[in-house]
Amino acid sequence: MDSCEVKEYSSDQEALQATDSIDAATLEQEKKLLWKLDRKILPLTCSLYLLSFLDRTNLGNARLMGLPQDTLGGDPTGVLFDWATSAFFITFMLFQVPITVLSKRFSPRLWLGCFAIAWGICSTLMATTFDFSGLIATRLALGLCEAGFGPTLVLYLSFYYTRAEYGARIAYWFGFASIAGAFSGLIAFGVQHAKVSIANWRLLFIVEGVPTILVGIYCLFALLDRPESTHSLNAMERKLAIARMNRGTSGDVGKVINSRHVLAAFLDWRVYAFGVMYFGLFCATGSIGAFLPTIIATMGYTNAMAQLLTVPPYTVATVVLVSMAYTSDRLQSRGLFVFTACLLSGIGYVLLLFITHNQRIRYFAVFCATTGAFSGIGLSMAWFTHNLGSESKRATGVSLCGAIGQGGSILGSHLYPLTEQPEYRRGLTVSGSLLLASALCALILTVSYRWDNKQRDKQVGNEIIDPDATVDTSEQADKAVQFRYIP
Repeated sequence: MDSCEVKEYSSDQEALQATDSIDAATLEQEKKLLWKLDRKILPLTCSLYLLSFLDRTNLGNARLMGLPQDTLGGDPTGVLFDWATSAFFITFMLFQVPITVLSKRFSPRLWLGCFAIAWGICSTLMATTFDFSGLIATRLALGLCEAGFGPTLVLYLSFYYTRAEYGARIAYWFGFASIAGAFSGLIAFGVQHAKVSIANWRLLFIVEGVPTILVGIYCLFALLDRPESTHSLNAMERKLAIARMNRGTSGDVGKVINSRHVLAAFLDWRVYAFGVMYFGLFCATGSIGAFLPTIIATMGYTNAMAQLLTVPPYTVATVVLVSMAYTSDRLQSRGLFVFTACLLSGIGYVLLLFITHNQRIRYFAVFCATTGAFSGIGLSMAWFTHNLGSESKRATGVSLCGAIGQGGSILGSHLYPLTEQPEYRRGLTVSGSLLLASALCALILTVSYRWDNKQRDKQVGNEIIDPDATVDTSEQADKAVQFRYIP
């Protein structure tokens, strides 16, 4: 199969039929299993991600409700708020790799549920802070707890979904980040008009923190464990789930950490190329989450209306992400989609930078920046995860490039000080430049994957490579000659 040839699937069912060795009876069983997996996994994981994104970004909404005046001494320069925003990303970045690798030793159900409860408590406790040090402490704790969720869940989804299904599921899951952005504006709009005895921003943290604790408790009982050990599937379903997990690769069995593959992830240049790409994308989403209401307010809208006007860009971003992920699943090609998303977001920042007086064009640019950034991250997660060849390398590589990327979130949280409003030229310039660099990284990566696939095709000669066949990656991970990358 030529590395540049595009493999098209019109649906999940057609993707399943791509393997000739699967008979009709097994296809029907697999169709039922896939539906069961979607019902048991997606609602819970998507709900958790929506809540996690609300809890990490609600600081931007609280800013317009008086938080700086109550806890930061007014913060006339915005520097203290910037540090409160970036504190989350410091612990989130530092602990991603060890926590994600360690998660392979534990039950995913208990691991994800306990971390969800923990970050829900941290988010709720933000309502009790009265000074800068208290706010920083809760944000650092929140970052630590969410570090045990995001990368681990990306790994968890790869246990159950094949390469032909994974992109759409990651899109559904990550799409809830942009849905959370829309919800945060609606919730903030409602909370800001609530007549209560406490500050509205304190009520916001309580309203968005308590549901996370409740959903986390539910996960302890309802979420599936690993395919080989979950009691929510019968013996036949477990066997079929394990077979699906090994299509195009061979997954680890049980709570195993392959130290050679962990080291291989640290030595793989593509992990760092993805890290650079993530850096630009996370700089954009980090700044969007914290400062989008503020940026829209500079267009002449009231604080309450600015909260409401954050909803449409996030909504469009969700629709575009799901559409692009579905199409990339059908084509089994992701790099050009990621390139397009990064370029779109970069163009949005360029428009915001150079168009200063036409507020309609500026608001349109917000759509471009938000849609491209969120679509780029969702698609690149799906792209990178299944190209790492083994669970241990996947756990390390995904969390390592994510940790590098979170450096962009820290940078993004310091790019929009109040002293530079309303133009925010430095923030827009840096964000736009980094996104264009991310687009270049995506282009380099897709070319390198296609080149490697072509070279491996030459090595095996006329042998026909079934992309869904089990490949022994126990020694070389994705470097095995039979392994094929998704370009």
